[in-house]
Amino acid sequence: MERDEPHLLVVDDDARIRDLLARYLAGSGFRVTTAGDAVEARAKLANLEFDLVVLDVMMPGENGFDLTAALRRTRRTPILLLTAMAEPEDRINGLERGADDYLPKPFEPRELVLRIRNILQRVPASAAAQGRELRFGAFRFDRERSELFRGEEPVHLTAAEAALLASLTKSAGDAVSRETLAEEAQFSGNVRTVDVQMTRLRRKIEKDPKFPRYIQTVRGTGYVFKPD
Repeated sequence: MERDEPHLLVVDDDARIRDLLARYLAGSGFRVTTAGDAVEARAKLANLEFDLVVLDVMMPGENGFDLTAALRRTRRTPILLLTAMAEPEDRINGLERGADDYLPKPFEPRELVLRIRNILQRVPASAAAQGRELRFGAFRFDRERSELFRGEEPVHLTAAEAALLASLTKSAGDAVSRETLAEEAQFSGNVRTVDVQMTRLRRKIEKDPKFPRYIQTVRGTGYVFKPD
């Protein structure tokens, strides 16, 4: 199975810049999740695996320098800092905190893409493989192998259930339509099959399938995967 497109976490308190970056990077072949500050970024990092973090330095509360230093104590995920602070000492400060690269604002979006790709090419294969896992509650889902574990115990998934879980976790936090789920799980466009298989999947994941915590129904649309 081919590896998914690289998954990026874009962290910036400016909603306009954050959305522009997300759209451009998504159009450049990346899967993108966004966060508005360090608190939200920590929540996303606790529940999703990323190939690289694009992190703004000047944010209210915990700034990008401090968040970089904190993340480096527990994880190896590459970090690219973005900032209007372009003085050499600022760049050195960011690199000393553990950033992999530093791009001053304003910048050309194409340069950002090139720098991201260059960083990803340098990432050891073992570190890159970490991006295939998603953890939620007591579970660990290996997206590359379509394998689900509760702790260290494997949870049997049918091919249909694994395809649905992979599709949902790929867009964690965002609603996915039944039509999209049916297409990605190769149900020949049968949206009713999605509901049937989702019921079965919930029985294997949810503590109370009637009141699901992780796989929630979005009325009139489809389903959404809600990480912890």
